[in-house]
Amino acid sequence: MAEGTQLKTKGINHVALVCRDMAETVRFYTEILNMPLFKTVQLPDGGQHFFFDCGGGNAVAFFWWKDAPPAAPGIASVKKFPFEAKTAVGSMNHLAFHMEEAELEAALARLEAAGVPHTHMVFNHDDSPSGYAREMHEGVFIRSVYFSDPNGILLEFAATTRSFTPDDVRHAPASLVEPA
Repeated sequence: MAEGTQLKTKGINHVALVCRDMAETVRFYTEILNMPLFKTVQLPDGGQHFFFDCGGGNAVAFFWWKDAPPAAPGIASVKKFPFEAKTAVGSMNHLAFHMEEAELEAALARLEAAGVPHTHMVFNHDDSPSGYAREMHEGVFIRSVYFSDPNGILLEFAATTRSFTPDDVRHAPASLVEPA
């Protein structure tokens, strides 16, 4: 690219997912997660495409088709977090919504009250071999609550706890191809 013509984005506009039942999905995202439905589209092929405001000028959207292929846990979605979290190449592993750290405990309580399956603790992500710590400490960089929506999509409320520095990029990217 010529200098001065770099592509510049302003963040994520929306992430588009596929649901099994639009009415169930609308209830979950509007009533449990408090994400207002702000746009609905009836597709020419009989499907639907609905958009929810997830805050900060960002949206999460869903497609629905009567004849959509069924869910494929362990292939196209997480089978069981955190122990069976691998998904296929090209799949979406999970969707994380930014949340203030002070809101995480209230989020756990809200999910519990609504009967939504979720992690029963706040995960403190750090650089330890396990990737998380039971207790909060200065090395924790994100605190998270994980849960699934009615479609089996793994969702996360994530609170960044500190600013990142160049020291946070310290791993070489892996490859299946051996260097020449």
